[in-house]
This record gives sequence, structure tokens and C-alpha cells, in this order.
Amino acid sequence: MFNKNIKLVLAGLITAWAVYQFTLGNIGNGIALILLAIIIIVFYYKNEFILLAFLRVRKQDFEGAKKWLSYIKKPESALLKKQQGYYNYLHGIMLSQTNITQAEKHLRKAVTLGLNMDHDMAMTKLQLAGIAMAKRRKREATILLKEAQKLDKHDMLKEHIQMIKQQMKKI
Repeated sequence: MFNKNIKLVLAGLITAWAVYQFTLGNIGNGIALILLAIIIIVFYYKNEFILLAFLRVRKQDFEGAKKWLSYIKKPESALLKKQQGYYNYLHGIMLSQTNITQAEKHLRKAVTLGLNMDHDMAMTKLQLAGIAMAKRRKREATILLKEAQKLDKHDMLKEHIQMIKQQMKKI
């Protein structure tokens, strides 16, 4: 796992090497090195371990996702702000199965750091609403549920929101 700044320096050095290859007349080597630099820059903005953890969560393999996230030793130095949000988001989702207090901590940190996609933020708020409801904080759960409903523009979480509203009526 490289620091985020090391990735940029590495991409710059590879680009300089590619320019040198172009000046020598080795066009094929230069193109290959430019493509390598582009891949490194893509991984600067989209962390490879977070992407692999998302694939594991999608398959409901939480142990595999924890393994991939454990490769990120210092998220503050290795990840951008939004990537740190997704790092905490994934931890919160995985911990919501076992430890809701820790899950709430991670999900709140993810909301603070921010997430790129509105539906991810809606899912985070929905998870927090469920946790607040489980802890008998109905007012907070209602506020979070309304925020999740506003963020869910494509009605992907409509059924889940309705289900939590019905459960809140029982409390």
C-alpha cells in the first residue's frame, strides 16, 4: 500500500521515463509507460483495496472484505477524504451485523467525510436510522430517514425506508 503522494510521484517519474523513451524513438515503450502512469493515477482516485472490498461485500463475503480493508494500514495518509469516507462506510456495514455501537461510529464518520454517490449516502443514513431506532432514539431515526428519502432519487431504497417506517410505528 503506497501513500497517496507516492503514487503521484511514481506516476510523474513514469511519465518522464515515457517522454525519454519517445525521444529515443521507442514509441511502443513510451505508450506502454503512459498507460502504466494512467493506471497509477486511476488508483490514486479509486483505491484498489476499497474496490476489492466492495466486490467482496457485494458477494456477502464480509471476511474477505475485512481482509482487503486490513491492507490499508493508515487510512488518513493513504486515502483521499472521500476514500476515507468509503473506508468507514464499509467498516460500518460490516460491523452492523455484530457491533452496532462501533458500526454507528464508523457510519457517522463516513457521513462527516462524505461519499461520492447520493445513494451511498442514503444507504448510510438508512443504516444510521436503523441503529437509532434499535437504540430507542425515534426522533433521530425520523430525521435520518427523511434525509435518506431525499437522497434516494432513484427509489432504490424505497422498500427499506417503508419497512423502517412501519417498524417505527410499532415503537
